[in-house]
Amino acid sequence: MIYLDHAATTPVRREVLEAMWPYLTGEFGNASSHHELGNVASAALKKARTDVAAWFGCRASEVTFTSGGTEAINLAVKGIALSAPRGRHLVTTPLEHEATLESFDYLRRFHGFEVEFVRVDADGRIDLAHLVELLRDDSTLVSVSAANNEIGTLQDSAAISELCRAKGVPLHVDAVQAAGWIDLSVLGADAISISGHKLGAPKGVGALFARSRLRLEPVIHGGGQEGGRRSGTENVAAAVGLATAVRLSEADREARSERMAHVRDHFIARVEERMPDARLTGSREQRLPTIASFLFPTTSGESVLLALEERGVVVSSGSACAAGSDEASHVLVALGVSPAEAQTAVRFSFGTDSSEDDADAAVDALVAAVAAARSLGTH
Repeated sequence: MIYLDHAATTPVRREVLEAMWPYLTGEFGNASSHHELGNVASAALKKARTDVAAWFGCRASEVTFTSGGTEAINLAVKGIALSAPRGRHLVTTPLEHEATLESFDYLRRFHGFEVEFVRVDADGRIDLAHLVELLRDDSTLVSVSAANNEIGTLQDSAAISELCRAKGVPLHVDAVQAAGWIDLSVLGADAISISGHKLGAPKGVGALFARSRLRLEPVIHGGGQEGGRRSGTENVAAAVGLATAVRLSEADREARSERMAHVRDHFIARVEERMPDARLTGSREQRLPTIASFLFPTTSGESVLLALEERGVVVSSGSACAAGSDEASHVLVALGVSPAEAQTAVRFSFGTDSSEDDADAAVDALVAAVAAARSLGTH
């Protein structure tokens, strides 16, 4: 099997499992308990927080462990908006993950916030001039993704941060897809959300960096763990796993990114050489080193996906996050792609172990899969 769906999830790294194992077995204590087992767990949690904070480039007290990227985004968006907001005006893009869009819609429906969307170009890049027009003295929050999980387009997060800072508007960056591939310190954000299972940690753990000056209204109430920002018994093993994963990802990030960009570009070139009618989506230059998404006219993306799986290649027809949805991708529609054409999308996302040989084999399978899908369509 050739697995090219790393944007959906990555395998757990062996080093991560080994780091977690003691806290799933003998050192199983509750980090809030005041006895030796609890103290051991508390010390492990403290070290994990310190390690993740070093990766973010922040203080340990500014890191909140969550159950994943979705919760981290919810905590950032709702937490900032509902905690002594300076207004009721929110700004985002039409390309965001559902966790952001649904949080904004919740604030609009139940708390009377006004939501405005920044224009994007055909590659998915934000119109910075339009962002300047939208920012107001009563703007509460801007939330954008560092990189889109469907098309891989990277935003100019540093420029966005500068514009928000000039107006005094807090900026949240969804770095779930970008973490491990870009330097998070250049984002300049007030809050950054990540998810462990995109980095080689298990599913069910994530983190939010939020500057200490920001007040956050908790989304989950209870015993006041995580500095009062996120209640619930701490998942020590998962936090240790996340900390291990981020350390490993940062150690060779630049070399991995360069190598994967080469594999990605090789794959794109081969697809365009053998399938001239295939249409690459997203920015050709400003994109993650791991994602290549194409439209294949007169096919169904789902049919191509199934035909590829029959040939031993696992991919996605878009985001894996809209569970059970058969609607056209809101990301592609926002780029000006018709809903019918958006249904022809297939996303290929490479991982650390992906090679040029994998890319070549995937292209061979893709040519046959698209032909098979088109043949089905004619019948």
